Amino acid sequence: MSKFVILTGGVVSSLGKGTTAGSLGRLLKNRGVKVTMQKFDPYLNVDPGTMSPYQHGEVFITDDGAETDLDIGHYERFLDINLGRANNITSGRIYSSVINKERMGKYGGATVQTIPHITTEVKDCMLALTGDDVDIVIVEIGGIVSDYETGIYLHAIRQLQSEVGEENVFLLHVDLLPFIGATGETKFETVQSSIQRLNSFGISPDTIVCRTSKDAVMNNDVKTLIAKRCFLKGPEYVVQNADAETVYEIPITLQKEGLDNVILKKFGMNFPKSDLNSWSLMVNNFKAKNPEIRICIVGKYTKVADAYLSVEEAINHACTYNQVKAKIDIIDAEDIEEVGAEKFLKGAKAIIVPAGWGSRGFKGMIEAIRYARESKIPYLGIGFGMQLAIVEFGRNVLRLSGANTTEIDPDTEYPVIDVMKEQKKILNNGVNTRIGSCKCVLDPASKSAKLYGKELVTERHRHSYEFNTAYYDKYASADMIFAGMNPDSKLVEIVELKTHPYFVGVIFEPENKSRPNRPHPLFLGLINTAKSIR
Repeated sequence: MSKFVILTGGVVSSLGKGTTAGSLGRLLKNRGVKVTMQKFDPYLNVDPGTMSPYQHGEVFITDDGAETDLDIGHYERFLDINLGRANNITSGRIYSSVINKERMGKYGGATVQTIPHITTEVKDCMLALTGDDVDIVIVEIGGIVSDYETGIYLHAIRQLQSEVGEENVFLLHVDLLPFIGATGETKFETVQSSIQRLNSFGISPDTIVCRTSKDAVMNNDVKTLIAKRCFLKGPEYVVQNADAETVYEIPITLQKEGLDNVILKKFGMNFPKSDLNSWSLMVNNFKAKNPEIRICIVGKYTKVADAYLSVEEAINHACTYNQVKAKIDIIDAEDIEEVGAEKFLKGAKAIIVPAGWGSRGFKGMIEAIRYARESKIPYLGIGFGMQLAIVEFGRNVLRLSGANTTEIDPDTEYPVIDVMKEQKKILNNGVNTRIGSCKCVLDPASKSAKLYGKELVTERHRHSYEFNTAYYDKYASADMIFAGMNPDSKLVEIVELKTHPYFVGVIFEPENKSRPNRPHPLFLGLINTAKSIR
């Protein structure tokens, strides 16, 4: 049967449970273990799709159209696999499912309660990922164990252990181990507190991963003391995960600490030692002292570090491949509205306008796009960034005064971006949003086709507005190429400018398919052009 590795977190959030989980997945996959991943988020939204980036950060889109937590992006990048709706579950989805079942009479008139009904639903979601094609399911529980909201998951873990057998469940607790510089001491009271909380639910971790600074002292004596105070079998079950220069270094750290060995030992699994040579080479390339180039992201969610996480990762993947290092500046479009584009964008080697919604920052993004077009700076527009590139071109090249997207101005005289009836040919979600994987046929003569190396690709979408095909001939007669089209609806997927070194707009979100060892072609093209700009 499939085994479970379940990660919990203690003391503070943002310790890196997601990167720890993804790194462990990579380590096990390299040993030949068949691994899948799952994240439980304790909030009551059904998914993060309607949450502000200021609340949640990035929404990561999967092939099946799920709007998921950004940790799903970590999992996909580390394991180079495609995940979906079953891999990210929220408490809102758990409760919604239980309530719907109750309304349909599925519980036979029983009183519906947290235990057993909610916890059973949690377990069912975990068990749904098991099967002959999965050796280990790695499950991350969001939040920290002292949160009220995580209680249902801790109860479910205890029940799962009882039902499938403790020998089939490995509990991994990620906690902060602070280093007090003034005294030179590594303190472990934080870990003790979290373990006491877990013990109160009748569960005890098999291993503790201690997040530390590089200065923290984690010798065998310290590990032995932590193991004794936290009821672990020995010091080998205490793992140090110190701050790293790049997150992709973490699998190497966990291998050195022997984490994969103790997991497979408990499960009685025999797999060859993980060969991380190619992964290590990639990490060394990430850390190499390459020449730096400035890449500007002009967006509207600039006060949240994780709002454009996948875009930043895709930039770094492409830069590493091109043997340059990215200096990423995230610029608030509203600042450009106040003082103009040149102050912020002068000296940029590439400009990206990422996906977004709504009118705030609209004019600043338009100005950034105009600056990139007129200054011949390599440009990549993603989703909203493509739509606004269409608007800017219509206004300033085709002289369609007031051209706009109907999202911003429903009464515009020139609705060059609009909700199109052709969308219905490829939608199955009952709303106008095109979401999930869609096909794109590329013009063989386009830059995009040369970068992809093929003429049919699939990409992930999350948008409600399209290029208005009524304006197709007007744009095509100017400098614009429609480089990619959806074969089912004939909607525009990619636009390019003929006389620009690199000006590409895509309606989809290519960053979701970029991998550290396999950068996305459109980001590769952007960076390859950018590094040649003097």
